[in-house]
Order: sequence, then C-alpha cells, then structure tokens
Amino acid sequence: MYTLSDTQIDFILDDIRRNGVELEDLQLNLLDHICCIIEQNLEDNGDFEQFYFSTRKMFYRHHLKEIEEETISLMTYKNYYMMKKIMMISGVVSVALMTMGIVLKFLHWPGAAVGIVLGVGVISLIFLPLLFLLKIKEQNQLKDKALTGLGTLSAICLTLGVLFKVMHWPGANMLSIIALAFLMCLYLPVYFFSGIRNPDTKTNTIVNSVLIITACGLILTLVRSPQGTRILEAQITSDYIMKDDLLKTEIALSRNNSLSDSVAVVAAGKKVFDLCEKMKEEIIQIETGKKTIDPNFNSEEQMIGITDFHQVVTDNPTAKSTYDALMNAVDDYNNKYANAGSSVHRLVLETANDRDFKSYDALTRIVMVQMFLLQNQRR
Repeated sequence: MYTLSDTQIDFILDDIRRNGVELEDLQLNLLDHICCIIEQNLEDNGDFEQFYFSTRKMFYRHHLKEIEEETISLMTYKNYYMMKKIMMISGVVSVALMTMGIVLKFLHWPGAAVGIVLGVGVISLIFLPLLFLLKIKEQNQLKDKALTGLGTLSAICLTLGVLFKVMHWPGANMLSIIALAFLMCLYLPVYFFSGIRNPDTKTNTIVNSVLIITACGLILTLVRSPQGTRILEAQITSDYIMKDDLLKTEIALSRNNSLSDSVAVVAAGKKVFDLCEKMKEEIIQIETGKKTIDPNFNSEEQMIGITDFHQVVTDNPTAKSTYDALMNAVDDYNNKYANAGSSVHRLVLETANDRDFKSYDALTRIVMVQMFLLQNQRR
C-alpha cells in the first residue's frame, strides 16, 4: 500500500486550488478522495505524478472546476425547490383565506376582516417575495432582474394599499400612489422599450403594456381626485350649515313662543342640548381649526373633512370626554322621560365605532338629537 508524504499531499491540494476549486470544504473532500485512491491503487515504486493526473481526470469531463459548479448548482436547486414549494403553498393559502373573507364580508358574518387581512398579508409578504427570488434566479441580465424587482414591489404596495383601504387604515392612498408611480413611471417604460425591440417578444410586450395601463386606469377611476375631495368637503360643509341654521331657526321660534330660554323645559334636556353644542364645537375644531364655521368657508379653506369619527374620539381626549358625557346625559334623559314618550335615540353612540361613520355624519346626528329635544319641549 502506497503512503503519501506531506509534500505530495500539499502538491495535490495546491493543484486542486490552481484548477479553480475555491470552496474549502470541497477542496478537502477532493483531497481526501484522491489520496485514498492513490494509496490503495498506486504501487510502492509507481510514478506518483502520472498516477495522480490520471486519477484526477476521473472527477470531471473538461476541467476540475466543474465539480464546484455542480456542487453550487445542487445547493442552489435544493433551496430553489424548497422556496418553490413554500411559494405554492402560500399562494393556495392566501387565495383560500381571501375567498373566505370576501364571502363572509358579503354575508355580513364575523371573521371577514381576519380572512381578508391574513389572505392579503400572506400574498404580499410571503408569496410575492418568494416569487421574486425564484424569478431572479432564472434571469441572467441585470435589466431583467431590476424589472422583476420593480414589478414585485409595485404588486406588494398595491395589494397592501387595497388592504389598508378596505380596513380604513392610514396610509392606504400613499401605498396605492407609490404602486401606480412605480408601474407607470418606472416599470412600464423600461419593459415596453426593451421588449418591443425584440421581434419575438414584441406582441406580448404590447399586449401586456395595454393590460397594465388599463388596470392602472381602472384603479385610478376608483380614487377620488384632490379636486373631487374639495368639492365633496364643500358640499358636506354647506349641508351642515343649512341644517345648523334650521336648528337655530327652531330655537328662535321656541323663544318667540314664550318658552323658557333653556332649550328643554327640564334640566336633563338642557344638559343634553349643551353637550351636543360642545360636541359639535369639538368636531369642528378638529376638522377646521376653529370652533365655528365661517360663512365664507370655501374661500377661507375652512371645510369639514371626511375624518373617521372613531378616530376623532380616539385620538382626542377632550372630544372623548365630551362624547362620553353626552352619552351619559342621553341615558339619564331617557331614564327619566321614557314613559312620557320623550326618549332620545342614541343616534351617535349606535354607530360611533363604525369605521364608515365620518365626523360629518356625527354632526348631522347631533343636530337631529337637538331637533328631537325641541320637539319634546313643544309637547
């Protein structure tokens, strides 16, 4: 049995490195295999170098570096298949969760929000990132990888933007605008001009570009423009001013009929009325920065917005305190005069926690409560 010297072992290791094998573990494994073959098959008086070079040829077809390339490929494809499996599972799970959430939402059953949030979350944070990683492994050019990254980022922002919009979370419009900006200003120009030059991809490029523009256009049709928001806020403010003026006219008529200066004959009714006035001031202060609305609100940019009333009450301790006091006063009023048919419906409290209930809805409901108190006074 042939015994290799330290010099011969170093010679084999240096030759492995010279032939392009850079992974240290692979170098040592190759060294171990080659040394074992030489020691078992080479005679004591045999030619070491000639036998080594003939043994080395057993490990490759063209050059020794092929072993390292195949090793890296096997390691990569092992992760590739695992990521592909996870991507497929996450895609199926996200579709199932979103379908469940949408069905429950249409049926007004509990659990709709959970299904939609989890479904969109899985597709945005697991499925799309894994799809991006798998795609860039299949692409060699940097331009194609950049396009894939832009497309994936736009899709993630768009899906999260829709989720935030459905759940009435802040940042929905910002995410949607970022997604559309990436698609229209970055992704689409690069994709179109690079794909149209190639005769093989020209038709697909045009078709896909038309579909992208159409999808972005359909999304923009569902978004209210800044001018549309201004017109809506002006209409909301104008409607509230008319309703509040009608209330003031009713108060003046009550006083002209020699009724008490207090809005309601009983103290409980006056307390409810005064708290309604205070609640209106709190909402208008938050929306416009002033406690009252100027008649020239349009030119003064003093308009009631479309803020969620739940957010108004939650984010402002003073408004929350006034709101709670108003609800307690309404309960006290109803407990005292329910038998007389003069109870006040808790119109504000019943919908205050609804995400679709806006601050201008609350103002309208408060005016309705005050009008109801005036009717009770006339009785």
